[in-house]
Amino acid sequence: MTDLSPITPPPELVQKIRSYALYGSDGQLDFELRMIRAAYAAGADQELEACCEQMQSIPSPLGVPFGKMASNALRAARRPKPPTLKEQALAALNRQSTRSVPSLVATQDCDTIRRALEALPND
Repeated sequence: MTDLSPITPPPELVQKIRSYALYGSDGQLDFELRMIRAAYAAGADQELEACCEQMQSIPSPLGVPFGKMASNALRAARRPKPPTLKEQALAALNRQSTRSVPSLVATQDCDTIRRALEALPND
C-alpha cells in the first residue's frame, strides 16, 4: 500500500527517528515511548515547516515581506528557544530575593549579583 499523504516522512527522517529510539536506554516500554515522542515531534515539525512555507507564498502588499515575517513569527511562537543560562540565573535570583523577608545584606548581595548577570552578554 502506497501512502501519498503530503505529511509522509522522508526516509532520512524515519532513519533518524529509528536511530534515536534504538540508542536510548534499554527496555521495550522506553523504546516505544521514545519512538512515539520522536514521531510526534517530527510530525509536528514537518507540519510547522509546511505551514511556514505556505505563509511565505502570501503576496507582499506594498513590498513588505509579510509572508516571510509571518512565517518567522509563527516559527518563533511555536518553537520558542529555551531560556539562556543568564535568563535562568536571573529568574532564580528573582525567586530567591522575593522568597522571604530578606535582610539588607542579602538584598545588597542580590542587587550585586543581578547587576553582574545583566552585564553578561546574552547567549
